[in-house]
Amino acid sequence: MTAADWPELPFAAWADTCATLHLWTQVVGKIRLAHTPMVNHWWQVPFYVSSRGLTTSPIPYGSESFQIDFDFIDHRLDIRTSRGEVESIALAPRTVADFYAEIMGRLRGLGLETRIWTMPVEIEGAIPFERDSEHRSYDAAYVHRFWRILLQVNRLFTQFRSPFLGKVSPVHFFWGGFDLAVSRFSGRTAPLLMSDSPNVGRWVMQEAYSHEVSSCGFWPGNGGFGQAAFFSYAYPEPQGFADAPRSPATYYDRDLGQFILPYDAVRQAASPDELVMDYLRHSYEAAANLGGWDRRALERPSPNTRR
Repeated sequence: MTAADWPELPFAAWADTCATLHLWTQVVGKIRLAHTPMVNHWWQVPFYVSSRGLTTSPIPYGSESFQIDFDFIDHRLDIRTSRGEVESIALAPRTVADFYAEIMGRLRGLGLETRIWTMPVEIEGAIPFERDSEHRSYDAAYVHRFWRILLQVNRLFTQFRSPFLGKVSPVHFFWGGFDLAVSRFSGRTAPLLMSDSPNVGRWVMQEAYSHEVSSCGFWPGNGGFGQAAFFSYAYPEPQGFADAPRSPATYYDRDLGQFILPYDAVRQAASPDELVMDYLRHSYEAAANLGGWDRRALERPSPNTRR
């Protein structure tokens, strides 16, 4: 591990770029949503961390497929089809409206007719893509840093996910909240969620939280939080969750209803891996133990336990 693996990511330094990139990912995410069959909890719509950035993975289109990749090394957006066609768009300062117009035009040129709802979701005061000339920033150096962090978080979340035998999500990047997350489920249904998110139908979130869940993630601090952080929560939140034992540098944010581990605490730790894994274990155990999960049935014994 080197400092380059966990670089500084002060939110204020790239807030405008983060907001623009968030909206660009929503354009691409809605293209995936338009063509991909429904999967429980909307798992058909997120992106995945790749060795160069973020990818939609293959999107079905009739008997063919295509995928859209954000390349955060060469800073371009690539559209690749199963017919062998490739279209590339430079990632550089430009408005959301211009980005939206160009990608939709490239899709039409490839014969990939697509219609999407152009209103951003989970963002207060959102502007429809085709009218958004306000967001236009792209700082390539900070976008590259963000992706380098996602690489490490994806690695640790994948490791954390591996021993769980119950229902568990992929490690995936949700373009609605602009976060990388992984979720474990108890197997029991959850109370009907009644809260709302901006420009998201309540039924959408009810599908996402239809079953008891312990979820953890990482996000850069957008949405008013102001700093990069790991987060973890349970739905429904069991009694005593906020006061459960926690890992070092972690606190419970009562406004968010989440355990927060600031990214800077991780970056500056003697062993970032150990701090993050300890955080993931503590937050999951708080949800599972207090929620009465059947951990014996849901978790694979460690090799040491098996011996």
